[in-house]
Amino acid sequence: MDFTFSADQEALRDTVRAWLADKAPSEYVRAMGDDERGFLDERWAEIVELGWAAILVPEAQGGLGLGMVDAVVVLEEMGRAPFPGPYFSSAIAATLMARALGATDRLEALAAGQERGTVALEEIGVGDPVDAVRTRARRNGAQWVLTGEKPLVLDAHTADWAIVAARTHEGLGSFLLRAPDAEPVPVMDPTRKAARLVLDETPAEPIGPPGDHAALWRAVADDCRIALAAELVGVCEGALEMAVDYAKARVQFDKPIATHQVIQHKIVDMLHKLELGRVGVHFAAWASDVGDPERERAAAIAKSSMAEAAVFVTAENIQVHGAVGFTWDCDAQLFYKRAKQNDVMLGYQGWQRRRVADLVLDPA
Repeated sequence: MDFTFSADQEALRDTVRAWLADKAPSEYVRAMGDDERGFLDERWAEIVELGWAAILVPEAQGGLGLGMVDAVVVLEEMGRAPFPGPYFSSAIAATLMARALGATDRLEALAAGQERGTVALEEIGVGDPVDAVRTRARRNGAQWVLTGEKPLVLDAHTADWAIVAARTHEGLGSFLLRAPDAEPVPVMDPTRKAARLVLDETPAEPIGPPGDHAALWRAVADDCRIALAAELVGVCEGALEMAVDYAKARVQFDKPIATHQVIQHKIVDMLHKLELGRVGVHFAAWASDVGDPERERAAAIAKSSMAEAAVFVTAENIQVHGAVGFTWDCDAQLFYKRAKQNDVMLGYQGWQRRRVADLVLDPA
């Protein structure tokens, strides 16, 4: 199988990398980490104008009509920054969920930059985030109301709406919550903003086809896992590049530390982990786009292997930097925090590995 990207995809990568180098240097990333919103409106407007918010939106709804492989290109480059802002929550998660539910009006607004959305799925617990949903939805006269808590909803405090997963008498339902009243909460990665959404008989609109939406939520969660893993490819690339540059510049005992065998071994191990994980992510994105039967297993493998690789690579980057790598002034901590945050979202790496084992062994 050919895992190379097309000429158009490589051109997209070059454009994204150049834009990020110009618009999202370390100073911007750190400033947004300290900002409650986590992004500037002018930056988001530029992303919309460049068409990156419309990658996963069908052409019929004003989008580019592209797929996960194309989104992976953008996400990898954003991970190298690591870029702050609501791109994952709105252009990926909310767009995928709205598309799965057939909410074409929401898609048009997302593609045009008129609205930003997010998805409220995860609750307290471990294992499958879909199975862990305890938020309830019931009819109250002519409207539906939601009761429950979503402790970590990405960018909910700045989103125009959220699609909320909640239990109904039919199974798992989907509900549109406009202008969510969410309280910002601290998370490990300061460049990844999140909020707590407390629902107490909160009115919301049912969205999507009738019946149980559990299968839709699982499919979208898998695509979001691929997207998070793609970000981690970029995180690893950024951390590895940072480690190599420092090893060449840092002189100890009259020689760059890059000449010491122990540092060389660390760099090789970092590269090895990155390249093995990268292949899994690219295959999973392709499997999602073509509806391959291996799609579910590929998503779990991509999330587990890339999360493990990213935590290792970013931690080794800190080790290569020595004492300075543990300081706030060093950008190594930004990569490590993004890796750890992405690891625990939508099912941490240990559960993903158990899931792979179940998918392999259960049919046997």
